[in-house]
Amino acid sequence: MILAGDIGGTKTNLALYEWTNGRVEPVREDSFHSADYKTLEDIVEEFLSTPLAKPAIEGDEEQESGDSAPGSDTEADEATPEPIRVAAACFGVAGPVIDNRCRTTNLPWVIEGATLAERFAIPQVRLLNDLEATAHGLLLLTPDEIVVLNAGAPPKKKQALALIAAGTGLGECILCWDGTRYRPMPSEGGHTDFAPNSDTEIELLRHLRGSYLHVSYERIVSGPGLHAVYEYLRDTKKNEPTWLAEKIKVGNPAAEIAEAGLKGQAEIAKQALDLFATIYGAEAGNLALKALTLDGVYVAGGIAPKLLTKLQDGSFMRGFTNKGRYKRLMTQIPVKVVMNDKTALLGAASMAAQLTSSHSS
Repeated sequence: MILAGDIGGTKTNLALYEWTNGRVEPVREDSFHSADYKTLEDIVEEFLSTPLAKPAIEGDEEQESGDSAPGSDTEADEATPEPIRVAAACFGVAGPVIDNRCRTTNLPWVIEGATLAERFAIPQVRLLNDLEATAHGLLLLTPDEIVVLNAGAPPKKKQALALIAAGTGLGECILCWDGTRYRPMPSEGGHTDFAPNSDTEIELLRHLRGSYLHVSYERIVSGPGLHAVYEYLRDTKKNEPTWLAEKIKVGNPAAEIAEAGLKGQAEIAKQALDLFATIYGAEAGNLALKALTLDGVYVAGGIAPKLLTKLQDGSFMRGFTNKGRYKRLMTQIPVKVVMNDKTALLGAASMAAQLTSSHSS
């Protein structure tokens, strides 16, 4: 049995797998609100403390009908279920992982592989940056889990891929081709300096500098970032409807803004989505240029599938291709949206499975 985890600023997903040679469905999976827990260990403890349901075996019908006598072996087994034994675990964590340790960016946690291994008696525990885990999962996706934004014209000889994912934060990763397979390279590129490309974006930067000394792309291209873009428009254009202001106060701001914008219910929300999608595309294009990822750029994370219709209307690709003399090159790079929101979990599981196979060999 292997344990996989996707540790995000908003939620933590954990799953158990009987993984041997290829992608399989989880034996059990659960999601936890990260901020409700003081440590990752508390979440893992709660997850592993629930025993697995026993598979149905021949003769269960008779036992259920009361044919087994009190005090029988069957009754004893049900009273004392076997603890879950985990052979290896891998966790994708939103933050920089150094020496199998991570101080999370959007949570007050310090996660250490050695501590997890000792506490839960797991022989091998590996931490990955969450986008590195997503990159491993990316290689296991099926065509129906991906939507094409730009078909492009990739070269015949394999080059490199890029992965960018907005959610609670903004993650980025590069996948280098080594001649045999793609190798994910972790990155914290989402924290690089935001570079405006229009007068409106210059004013947005000025507005954000009133709150932050350093304005990164994550301050804009993320769930909280969409809210920040909306607040800039609200404070400068003064066109916020009262009904939307009330919904934002009591609900999830990014979700409320996205819904109002996608449904065309409020002009300010539509403008916020336009800015958000354009800047998202611009940073995706920056990443593609820096690594020359001619094989394609994948847009993952929790936000992209929810804003798919917005990403498809051209604003994202306009930002992506707006690179001056390199516009023609940018149009040749495939751009695709990852629709499976459990890709990071899938990637973490594949790496945990590799740990068990390397250990046994």
